[in-house]
Amino acid sequence: MVEANGVCVGTAESRRPPHVAMLVTPGMGHLIPLAELAKRLAARHGVTATLITFASTASATQRAFLASLPPTISALSLPPVDLSDLAPDDAIETLMSEECVRLVPALTAVLSELRETTRLVAFVADLFGADSFDAAVAAGVPRRYLFFPTNLLGLTLIMHLPELDATVPGEFRDLAEPIRLPGCVPIPGKDILAPLQDKSNPSYRWMVHHGKRYLDADAILVNSFDAVEPDAIAALRVPEPGRPPVYNIGPLIQTNAASPAPRAACLDWLDRQPPKSVIFVSFGSGGSLPREQMHELALGLELSGQRFLWVVRSPSDEGALNANYYDAESKKDPLAYLPDGFVERTKDVGLLVPSWAPQIKVLAHQATGGFLVHCGWNSVLEGLVHGVPMVAWPLFAEQRQNAVMLADGIGAAIRMPETKKKDEIANTVREIMVGKGKGAEVRAKVLELQKAAEEGLAEGGAATVALDEVVRRWI
Repeated sequence: MVEANGVCVGTAESRRPPHVAMLVTPGMGHLIPLAELAKRLAARHGVTATLITFASTASATQRAFLASLPPTISALSLPPVDLSDLAPDDAIETLMSEECVRLVPALTAVLSELRETTRLVAFVADLFGADSFDAAVAAGVPRRYLFFPTNLLGLTLIMHLPELDATVPGEFRDLAEPIRLPGCVPIPGKDILAPLQDKSNPSYRWMVHHGKRYLDADAILVNSFDAVEPDAIAALRVPEPGRPPVYNIGPLIQTNAASPAPRAACLDWLDRQPPKSVIFVSFGSGGSLPREQMHELALGLELSGQRFLWVVRSPSDEGALNANYYDAESKKDPLAYLPDGFVERTKDVGLLVPSWAPQIKVLAHQATGGFLVHCGWNSVLEGLVHGVPMVAWPLFAEQRQNAVMLADGIGAAIRMPETKKKDEIANTVREIMVGKGKGAEVRAKVLELQKAAEEGLAEGGAATVALDEVVRRWI
């Protein structure tokens, strides 16, 4: 830099836009918020980005999503890796973690090339990608950040895992007392993160490993907001030696979503329904129910007497709750699995949509008054941003502990009873939609959080200020 008439004149390098490389481990729930972060960085700070994905998730859904992104965001896929030596029943968390480690050499080459072709100021990896920091170090990337796409409760748990691993004997699910973490709602052992429920499973050791690797980040960016976890963020803002600073930069939810040319028929159907009268039922891009639960849900919705819009997915023959994780397209006609006569009996009050609906547009619609949700964090944030009260029906991953936080911690949801019988489903749906007790409390709380989320993302709001502080370190 030289001074000319008192004005700084930059080198050609400094005049190039700052560039960030982002590693996305498998799952649309990881890709969407990282892409939204890239959009915000571009819009507010002029930062360009490259999203780096794994070959194992190259589904039509992902390709269409990546193609819809603005020109400031490019995408590339790392080469396939051989995982054939792993056990056939290895958990998703193990597959993602192993794939990440084995991709470090290829990622090092990609980052080295980006350093040559862009002004690469930082590398961001998501929650299963901390081992990729090794590639960033090898490629000489100056700053390494962890992006945590879920909440502070999940982050606090993983960061305390090495200590819990050393001090908690036996399985979490057998604990008589809940796990208590700084600033967090107590979590019953059976609701702890799914990959931690069997300590003999490789996925457990991987999660402990990730908890240690998170300390290698220069900072941790979290897709949550202060109003939804006030005590947790207060605890994390107390400096602790060796722990990276934590920034709440959410809620990051999908914006300007590309949609098929014709308007989705379900939105036309919603146009004909009274305000706040429809409960939207969806288990996310990766979830499916066992056949028996599908039947109980169908009969419970019918029994509730409430209008409903249900995104129906085929049940997994094996009953795997994450059957659609790597590829969100349903493989069979899901309506064929519903109870006999159900479709005909409910045609005047319900709409069944196979496989997919434009979730954000549905949640934003004035006819939508409730959300029966699997508690994936992206869906939870979408519900909160649009002020929709929730029924929590968790399936896998961190969803059970999210359900605890939503129902017991925040008061933004009613949790579906574990037994999930049709009468219980009907009662819970009625309560969230029209109940005068708990339902009314949840509806009020969600509107309060909706306002706080909006304020946090506005100019001078907490999330905007946090992201500004991070970017100041890059530019």
